[in-house]
Amino acid sequence: MASNINPNNIDGAYPVAGQDNNSQGFRDNFTNTKTNFQYAEDEINDLQSKVVLKAALTGQTLDNDMLGSLLYNAQLQDIGETRVALGTLSGTVTVNYAAGSFQTVTTGGSISLAFTNWPSAGVAGVVNVTITVASTAHTVTVPAAVSVNNLGVQGLNASTNVITFAATGTYTLQFISSDGGASITVNDVNKRIQPFNNSAEDLANAGAANLALTTSYFSTAAAETATLAAGVEGQVKVFAMYADSGDMVITVTNPGWGGAGTITFSAVGQACTLRYINSKWFCIGNNGAAFA
Repeated sequence: MASNINPNNIDGAYPVAGQDNNSQGFRDNFTNTKTNFQYAEDEINDLQSKVVLKAALTGQTLDNDMLGSLLYNAQLQDIGETRVALGTLSGTVTVNYAAGSFQTVTTGGSISLAFTNWPSAGVAGVVNVTITVASTAHTVTVPAAVSVNNLGVQGLNASTNVITFAATGTYTLQFISSDGGASITVNDVNKRIQPFNNSAEDLANAGAANLALTTSYFSTAAAETATLAAGVEGQVKVFAMYADSGDMVITVTNPGWGGAGTITFSAVGQACTLRYINSKWFCIGNNGAAFA
């Protein structure tokens, strides 16, 4: 806005030295000076209540609340986001969008996420939630509104909105809503890419296949056995025999083919690929292994 302060209405040449001067000129100058001071006070107060500051004014508390004002055509550099550490929790975990766009939680048991204070409809809000899973027995339930891209989240059962984890560790989920939280998109930011995540193990006799690794290979010194536990939705597991001095029999929990739930490898080069679908392991590729 243009300032109301008018320096031109003060006569800087009045009074004139060495002669009598009309007192009206003094009154005019004093009045205009007072008026300009009042304009200055009003305008400074208005600025102090509205401007963005890098530090608090003397005697004031810093408050850079933009109140939803539009900021545009700006170049940003070295910008950080507020991190909200929610702690170690179980049960309902409330993610308050207004508190910060990067929030962390450690599971002390199974948790259910709930979201509050999304921006109003028509404005997109994004919040990242980093979850440190302390036990594979802990699950994360997301609200029913999390319905966009939920099939792209490893371990998420879309029918129950429950996420299970094959391994402990830290997982980051990104949630986006542009309709006030009525529908929420979820992105799996740092998931272990299946099935090609360059992770493998040499599966030992009587061992349990590691669900945190994609591939289990083995060589047998005699007849050997191993086990495969229940996986998480969408998980892929590969088995391969690279040396054979006896059969390897793997007993599978929740086999999609029924029966005894075993897979027998009896020759070098035999291999199979399984995928966990609707809470069961199904074979999606096989080279010579026998299923029973």
